[in-house]
This record gives sequence, structure tokens and C-alpha cells, in this order.
Amino acid sequence: MYSNADIVVGEVIGTAILILFGAGVCAAVTLHYSKAKGAGWVVIAFGWGMAVLAGAYTAAPLSGGHLNPAVTLGSAVAGGTEWSKVPLYVLAQMVGAVIGAVLAWALYYAQFATNAEQSKAQPTLGIFSTAPEIRKPAANLVTEIIATIGLVLPLLFFGQNKGIGIGQVPGAHAGIYGSGINVLLVALLVVGIGLSLGGPTGYAINPARDLGPRLVHALLPIPNKGSSDWSYSWIPVAGPLIGAVLSGLVYNAAF
Repeated sequence: MYSNADIVVGEVIGTAILILFGAGVCAAVTLHYSKAKGAGWVVIAFGWGMAVLAGAYTAAPLSGGHLNPAVTLGSAVAGGTEWSKVPLYVLAQMVGAVIGAVLAWALYYAQFATNAEQSKAQPTLGIFSTAPEIRKPAANLVTEIIATIGLVLPLLFFGQNKGIGIGQVPGAHAGIYGSGINVLLVALLVVGIGLSLGGPTGYAINPARDLGPRLVHALLPIPNKGSSDWSYSWIPVAGPLIGAVLSGLVYNAAF
């Protein structure tokens, strides 16, 4: 099993890389004077998939590479992660998410400053956190629940699918992914979720991914940044956590 120190180091670094790449691709597509400006949703979906790939590969040897409180919770419900370790995972993921968001802001600092000077400044919250296209809390919550099930349930089942070279159940020493190839499969899964399920709410599917950067957006001195939309912030937290519990219960029922 992973030591407490390894969990903290792995999850902080891995989640920071996840958010650096993920917020980075959103900034690249959104901000003025970025070479990727206007590249669109497909680029964002693939950018987030590669963010998962980079972060999870980095963290997996140390902590298992959860990078997501929903993944940690789903694994705990399924019996793969000790419940006593869950708060440590979540705290480390939140710290990593904050660090990653600050790094993305620093990397695009000149573009953030220039964006504020434009006559039609782009809103910046979408670089850091999610927002619904149609604001209906019940529907938005259901969307996040379903999208998170689309992530966590396959991830739990990957550990049982020995037909594609996966020989470990969730929580084994090789991590929740079971083998290195599964990190790539999960990254592609995240791309698929973005393309297929991300349209209504922006597919947070990760409380730390949304809440940590939203906090950074609220605190950073970004000119003309607008609201951090705290009235919506509970949905990208509650929805993924509910989806994670349901995924773990379905996994337990199946095995």
C-alpha cells in the first residue's frame, strides 16, 4: 500500500500537472494572442485527455494516480482504497489543483493581461472552472452524475478486464489502473466523455478540478475577471461525488 507521504507527493504533483495542462488548453483556445485561439471543443477535449495521461502517469507509481476525489471515493466504495486514506487523497488533490491553476495563470500571464485590454474581453472563469450552457440545477446535477459514472465505473471495471492485459483489481499496488496501458485507455476515455457528454456542463467529473481552480480564479489579480459563479460551484462537487458512489455500488453488485 502507498505511504501517506507518497500519497501526498504523488497526488499533489499529478493533480497539478492535470490542471496545468487542462486549464492551459482552455486558456490557449480562449485568450487573445494565443496561437491556439478559437481552436474549439475538440482541441479542449483532447487537451484534457492528455492532461489525465500526463498527470496519472506521473503520480501512479507514488499514489496510484487518482487525481480526482470522485475516483478516490468510487475506489473506496468498491473496496480498493482504504477509507482512512480518502481525506488525505482529497486534500492532496485540492492542493495540487490550486497549484496547477496558478501555474496555468502564470504561463499565460501576458495573455490574461492583454485579454483585459481588449474591447471584447473574453470571460476567464471558463479557463479555470466549468459552467452550464443552460442553467437548470437539477438537469446540470444529473449531467455531472452521469458523466462521472461514465468515468469512474469503466475505471473500476478496467481492473477486471484481463483480456486486454489488465491483471490487477482497483487499489492494487500498480494503482487503480492495473497497468500502464490503462492510463492511456483512461485518457482516451476522458476524451470521449468530453466529446460525447461534455456539452451541457463542461464535464467537471472531478470536484478538485473545478473547486480548486475556481478558488484560484476568485483570489488571483486577474483584470476584469468577472464573477467566480459560486452559486453554481456545488454542482461540479456534488454531482461527481454522487456519481462516484453509484459507480462503486454497481461495481460491488457486479463482483
